[in-house]
Amino acid sequence: MDMRTPKTSSKSCETMAEVREEIDRLDRLLVALLAERQGYIEAAGRIKAQQDEVRLPWRIEDVVAKVLAESARQGLSKRIAEPVWRELIDRCIAHEQEIWALEHPEDKKITK
Repeated sequence: MDMRTPKTSSKSCETMAEVREEIDRLDRLLVALLAERQGYIEAAGRIKAQQDEVRLPWRIEDVVAKVLAESARQGLSKRIAEPVWRELIDRCIAHEQEIWALEHPEDKKITK
């Protein structure tokens, strides 16, 4: 069975075992997607020429706006989506700064 396909839909779950099994399945999918996202974060750290390009407030707000629009389409609460993505973005920026410093050893100063 494809990991993307639930055995039991959320509406048809009758036991906590079914709920937990599906949440665990989704967590595995989320980890895979986050690992893929991290790869692109690392590519950005390698590609960006200047350290001040790592944290761009306009890009943060652009990403959050797109996530909130998609959240509304998918039925994900804004109260979940926005803080989760802001934290994700913050952590990804910190990781990208580390990658940038490794890729640009001539200037290892990391700023926030």
